[in-house]
Parts: sequence; C-alpha cells; structure tokens
Amino acid sequence: MIENLVIVESPAKARTIERFLGKDFHVKSSFGHIRDLTKKNLGIELDNKYKPQYIISEDKKKIVAELKKIAGEAKIVWLASDEDREGEAIAWHLSEVLNLKTENTKRIVFHEITKSAIQAAIQQPRGIDQNLVNSQQARRVLDRLVGFELSPILWKKIQPSLSAGRVQSVAVRLLVEREREILSFKPAASYKIEGIFMFLDQDGQERPFKAEIPKRFPSKQKTLEFLNKNKDAEYVVTNIEVKPAKRWPSPPFTTSTLQQEASWKLGFSVIQTMLVAQKLYEAGKITYMRTDSVNLSNLALSAAKKTISNEFGNEYIKIRKYKTKAKGAQEAHEAIRPTYLQNKSIDGAATEKKLYELIWKRTIASQMSDALLEKTVATIDVSTTEEDFIATGEVIKFDGFLRVYTESKNEEAEGKKKNILPLLKINQTLTNKSILGIEKFTQPQFRYTEAGLVKKLEELGIGRPSTYAPTISTIQNRGYVVKEDRPGSERKINLIRLENKVITEEIQTEFAGREKGKLFPNDIGMIVNDFLVDHFNDILNYNFTAKVEKEFDEIALGKLDWTEMIDEFYQSFHKKVEETLKCSEKKTGERILGEDPVTGLTVLVKMGRYGPVAQSGDAGKDKKPRFARLLKGQLIETITLEEALNLFKLPRIIGAYEGKDVIIGVGKFGPYIRHNDKFYSLKKGIDDPLTIEIERAKELIEEKRKSDRKKVIKTFSEDPDILILKGRYGPYLSYKKKNYRIPKAKDPGELSYEESLELIKKGQKSSTKNK
Repeated sequence: MIENLVIVESPAKARTIERFLGKDFHVKSSFGHIRDLTKKNLGIELDNKYKPQYIISEDKKKIVAELKKIAGEAKIVWLASDEDREGEAIAWHLSEVLNLKTENTKRIVFHEITKSAIQAAIQQPRGIDQNLVNSQQARRVLDRLVGFELSPILWKKIQPSLSAGRVQSVAVRLLVEREREILSFKPAASYKIEGIFMFLDQDGQERPFKAEIPKRFPSKQKTLEFLNKNKDAEYVVTNIEVKPAKRWPSPPFTTSTLQQEASWKLGFSVIQTMLVAQKLYEAGKITYMRTDSVNLSNLALSAAKKTISNEFGNEYIKIRKYKTKAKGAQEAHEAIRPTYLQNKSIDGAATEKKLYELIWKRTIASQMSDALLEKTVATIDVSTTEEDFIATGEVIKFDGFLRVYTESKNEEAEGKKKNILPLLKINQTLTNKSILGIEKFTQPQFRYTEAGLVKKLEELGIGRPSTYAPTISTIQNRGYVVKEDRPGSERKINLIRLENKVITEEIQTEFAGREKGKLFPNDIGMIVNDFLVDHFNDILNYNFTAKVEKEFDEIALGKLDWTEMIDEFYQSFHKKVEETLKCSEKKTGERILGEDPVTGLTVLVKMGRYGPVAQSGDAGKDKKPRFARLLKGQLIETITLEEALNLFKLPRIIGAYEGKDVIIGVGKFGPYIRHNDKFYSLKKGIDDPLTIEIERAKELIEEKRKSDRKKVIKTFSEDPDILILKGRYGPYLSYKKKNYRIPKAKDPGELSYEESLELIKKGQKSSTKNK
C-alpha cells in the first residue's frame, strides 16, 4: 500500500519534488496531457449543448495504465500539476481518467519548487477549480475548431498541408501588414547638422564635444547655404539649463518581458528562452515561468532587501510593490524570480547560467534605488544665422539600480551613446572645429523580431504567456514566416564638411535595410493571410482575438458558461466555413508582369505546388509554358519583369571542371552548383546564381570536399556506403543516406565492419517498430 502518490506533468519536475518529500511520498509523471481532442471527437452538434469527447492517445495508454494501478494502491493522491489553467486541466483529466475519488484526492499548487513551498502547499490542499478547467477547455476547443475547419479550406483553395489558427493567423497578419508598410515606404532625404566644439579640460588639454541644430535641412542647397554663413561665425553660450532627472527600474519579469529581454540581451529565440526557463523552474531555481504578474511575495521582498544590503549597502534599497498593467492579465501569480535571491549564480549549462543571471539582476534591480542623473542642455548662439546649436549631456550622480541592470528597449534604442558635456558658462565663447552636414533618410518601421512580435501580441491582448512561444514556432515551421538576417543594399549619401573656413564634399556608402534576426513573411504566408482576411476577417480581427481572451477570463472567474460561448461562436463560424467552401475561388497570388520582349509570351508569377514560381507562357494558349523558381528574398508582390526573365536563364552551364560541366540552378533548398552528379550550396547573401563564375564555383566545390573529408572518421573497403562520420552532436554511422546511432561506450574509430552492420540492422528494426 502506498501512503501518498504525487502526480506531476514532467519527469524533471518529479525528480526535483522527490528530493523535498519524505519516504511516504511516491512521485510520478503523467508526461504532459493524457487526453486530447481530434477532429473526429470534437463532439460538435449544432442543436445540442456542446460536450467534447476526449480520447487517450496511443502513446499515453501505458502511462495511464501504470498510474491507474499505483493510484488504486494509494491512500491519498496529490495532483501537483502547474498552477495555471493548463495545469488545472491536466489535474482534471487525471482525475477523470484515473477514476479518482474526491475523498482521497487533493489538488496542490506552488509557484516555486522549494521545500518550504511544497510543504506549505501540502498543508493547504484544495479541490480542482472547475472554472479554470472550463476556461482551458474553451481555449482548447475553440482553437481546435478554428484550426480543424479553416485548414481544410486552405488545402482546397491554396495548397495542401497548410494550417490556420486563431492566434497564429493573427500573428502572421501582423507580419504581413508590417512587411507591406515597409515595401511601400518611400524614403525622404534631409540633412542633419552636427558641430564639433572644443573646450579646455582641467589638465589644459583641448577636448571635443558635440552639438546639433535641432531642425533638419530639406536639401543639399539649404545645407550649403547654412555652412557658408558659418565660415566667419562666432559661437557663444547663451543659455544653460541643468535639471535633475531620475531613472527607475523596470518591474520583475513576466513571461513576455523575459522573452523580449533574453532576445535582446542574450540572443535567445522565444522558444529557447522558454525551454531553458522550464529547466530552471523544474530544477527549483526560479519561480513558475508562465505568468502575467509583476508581483513579488513578501518573502521575496524581504530576501531582496537583505541581498541588496549585503551586496551594495542600505542606500541602494527601495522596496517596491508593482501592479500588473498588461491587457487581460490573468491569475495572481508571482513574477519570475530566483527561488533563492542570495544565489547570484548557479551551476548548469551555459544557457541556464545566462538566463538565471538575467532573472537575478532584473529581480534585484526592481527593489533598488532610482538612479539620479543631471541633464544639461546648452544653447550655443551662431552670430551669422538664426539657428542655434543645442548641446545635451547627461551625468549619473548616483547609479542606484544601474549598478546591477540596464534594460534593453528595442532596436531604436540600441547603440545611442550619451554625450558628455564640459562645465560651460553663459557668455562663454567657443571654438568650432568643424560642422558636418550629413544626408539622412527617413526610415520605415522596424520589422518584428520574435521578441518584438511577442510585445505587440501582448499589447493587443492576443494570446497568453503559454501561447507566445508555440505560436511563433508554428508560423515558422509552417513556412509562413522565415527568421533570418539580410544584408541590405548599398546607398550613397552626401557628407558636406566645413573646416577651417573651407567646405568640402564627399560621397560615402551606407547599407540601407540591413536586418538581423527579423521575421519576414513568405509568399505563402501572404497568400494565406489575404485569403483569410477576405473570407474570415472577423476571426483575424485583432479586437476579436482580444475579446475571446477576455471571455476565457470570464469563464475562469465563473461568470460565463463555456459551452454557451463556444456555441455562440460556432453557429455563425460554421456557416461562414460552408459558404467559403462553396463560393470562394482558388487563390495562387497570380500577378502578370508583362510580356517577354523576345518571345512575346506572357510572364507571370504565382504560387506553384512547391513554392513561388515565374511562368512564361499561358497553359491554355501555349503548348508548354516554362517555369522557374523564385530566388530567396524575392516576393510575388514585388518581383519585376526583368528579374523574372533572368530566372529563366537557370539552370545555366558556367564552364567545366575535371572534365565535367558545372551547372548553376535553383532548387527546393535554394541556389546550388551541380557537378559530377553532386550538389553544392551557394553561400547565402554572397553568391548570386545569375552572376557566379567558374572560379568561384571551383572554390565552393573544393571547400565542401575538404569539409566532408574532415567529417569522415572511418570507411570500409567491404562496403563504401558505410561511413563513420563526425556530426554536430557526436559521431554517427551513415549508410545509404540514413543515419544510425553509435553507443556511447563504443569508440567510433575502432568499430569493425561486422559491428557496423549489426548497428544498421538494429536501427532498421527499431525504425520498423516505430511505424
């Protein structure tokens, strides 16, 4: 007989909890959800009250059978899944499937996996909160309904294997709308005027400082006129304003702010942040990582006060109680913080150490004093013009929380340096070293990073902490969006300099539109978005998605019946689905570019079966139209006739090497070189398939061959297809384009031919079993 059975949702969490409980407690994992909804068992009947029919998935049947057996032997069953709505639903599913009795089943929750938190939870058990369960059911069912009903329409009207979702489709819409804003943006030029002035420091050394004319000059001519007036000008300080200023720390992390800051500071993707945070939570190092709250417990505040006093002194303490302002924030959880604030660092993987340190710094900084600054604004009169130069500077008088932590804002804030001003006096005459007129162009809005998209979704009240990472992962996996760097394009800018009463001009080059780690919608994402906006605008409406989130909150509070909410939504939605299936036309995004000047054939671009293509000729009129894949970065919406015609030059033979033709083409995975029936990739952002020459192709072929030779650990004369290779995650065995594991105990260099055959046979048997 087992005294106490504790069931949690993950093995890692089970292992950590087990450390804090006595021998009377047996801890087991359900390995996540044990029941699911498929299209067949959603249970929708339009005239009856809605009730889903959950099923136990095949891979969970053994787990369920084991848990049933142990639960039947336990005096008390403790359901200890996470404290959010999803965790509550897992507890409810376990209770239903395992046929647990109310009298010996207890629900416990804790926001940190520490001995004191777990013991406190055991002292205060409760029942399953059916309102939270219903809220999660409503979310799950609604999202399944949208996905299951919209996706087949996309298969018929656009192409197979596409998907739609209540949150993911809205996220794609945000990206598509931003992309179109950027593509239609027309940059306007103006001139920024910067002056470098000199002053003597305490050591009598001349030091420069910078001042600017606040307004921009609209043209080169106006800039030259201004600089000419400055040739014989005198510069006098006419006004100095010194104002005290404060900077205060940001609140502790919520899920979304952690994702944003980990992206900006550590370069983590949203999904990586959540995976690392999950490990830290399950290891008992941080509090629960899916939360909207910025609140800290009294215990945490006390620990922060003590840590700050010990580390920095009492003058750095300022205890704050933050209130959550996020639109539609749910559950009164605590913010994400270290479980033990006295621990500045932890042992573990490098990613875990970095994320923990970020969380520790943010938490501690939130309870530290404001930074005290002094801002100085000096006005410098120009004797020959109406315009004044303005110099601004900032000095930190007391660093406060800045001693520990500075928040990253966004791309606009990156790289801005503070100007340090000398001690100036009114009526002081200054020496001008130079004045520079720099041509500047207006910039479009930034493309979204993963973190920026999370921030926007949160601002709009779309999604919840648990949904941001999977949403962003899904839209990339579906091919609607790609995350990548783009080099931008060269742009000439004018620089006009006045120095020693002489005006000189030069032209410099800058890169416009350079992007790093940004989200770009692909053609298929744009086509799917347009189709859904045309036919299901209410579902993709930002307000609708936020309204649904509020309704989930109402259900969680017991103020709204979840089945009525689903029924109200589904009645009109299903009618719209049937209408669209009958009446809408197939969408390919087709765009006619013009005529080929040589052949006279119509040239168009559209979405083909395997991606966007250019087409020369009409399938109805011409015998055999020609097709060419669009290159990476080219869009159906923006490609020109000239660019499309160039695509028909591929594949092209650029010469011979080792007696074999070298052919350049574009395939499913991008531009390639084909030589002697082998393929070599062109370097992204470096090699253009339309202009690459034979010598560069030879370099790439030899580079790949050299790399492949380094990968080979061992070959076998008995069968050249069997290779022992070095891989990213360690040595492996390769045979006829399939890979097989090598046991860790085996030295890959010592593997015999017979042992290799045995590993291949075992791998093939294992693969057959899993099918």
